[in-house]
Amino acid sequence: MVLPPWQQLKWVCEKPLLYRRAGELGLAVPLTYEISSLEQAEAAELRFPVILKPNMGGRSRFARAKAVLASDKAAFSTAYTWAAEEIGSDNVVVQEMIPGGGEGQFSYAALWNEGAPVAEFTARRTRQYPVDFGYTSTFVEVVDETQLIDAARRLLGSIAHHGLVEVEFKRDARDGSMKVLDVNPRPWTWFGLGAAAGVDLGAMLWAIKSGQTVRTASARPNTSWMYLVRDMVAAGRLISSGRLAKRAYFSSFTGVRAWATFQANDPMPGLIDVPLTAWRVLTRRILSAILTWKCLGRRRDGVSSTAAETDRRDR
Repeated sequence: MVLPPWQQLKWVCEKPLLYRRAGELGLAVPLTYEISSLEQAEAAELRFPVILKPNMGGRSRFARAKAVLASDKAAFSTAYTWAAEEIGSDNVVVQEMIPGGGEGQFSYAALWNEGAPVAEFTARRTRQYPVDFGYTSTFVEVVDETQLIDAARRLLGSIAHHGLVEVEFKRDARDGSMKVLDVNPRPWTWFGLGAAAGVDLGAMLWAIKSGQTVRTASARPNTSWMYLVRDMVAAGRLISSGRLAKRAYFSSFTGVRAWATFQANDPMPGLIDVPLTAWRVLTRRILSAILTWKCLGRRRDGVSSTAAETDRRDR
């Protein structure tokens, strides 16, 4: 494990502390409501829609859902009650929903050593699945966003970070600001993009821990990573809704240099992923029908279907 002590790391891993530290450093963050009890939740004056998410990851159903959208007071009350039962009211973060999908989400990816960056680059998480609340990125490309580098350096420098890290941002189209969303001090889904772009963060980490000299490297522009099967689904939804042109989708393949599940010298995972995804889609639809039927029963009994709906999306 190559990480700073928890007393330092917690300031970027626990979302309430992350947003506090970012605010102290003058970085933009989403509007976050101070709610830590059911009573405060009932009395809160919110600007809908809002998102509920856990203060950290975990294995609960709510943590696996990552984000739950509430568009009105009734939906919020039900969602907050369920989330509080799952992880405790002190661990539920209530936040504004920043408009837009994956096209507005960016990341700072880097390797730090003893409080200073060794290698770093920025990327846009152009497409994700689902398209608005992505559980996983499906198309990520190297972009030049120097403001992210400055913001991430200030944030990570404040804890003397050490090791791998990805800092997630989202551009708020309302004012153009880049708002800090999350920090992942570990390898992430599209980690392979770095090596494909000439910045092999994993190899650099190994070299540093082995006492070798690491050369500075810059990521090649117009290099991208794709999770083909899921990206086809995400692109299909974006095209059908008019948010993505077919020509732009097919043009995005020209820069792909890294794939989520396919490797020429190890093709089996990629081949298995196709029928596996088809099976997941089929079983998800069956489970969706079953859960919808159950939700109707819950509504007749006066119980909201928010938890069941999250179960359906998670499955």
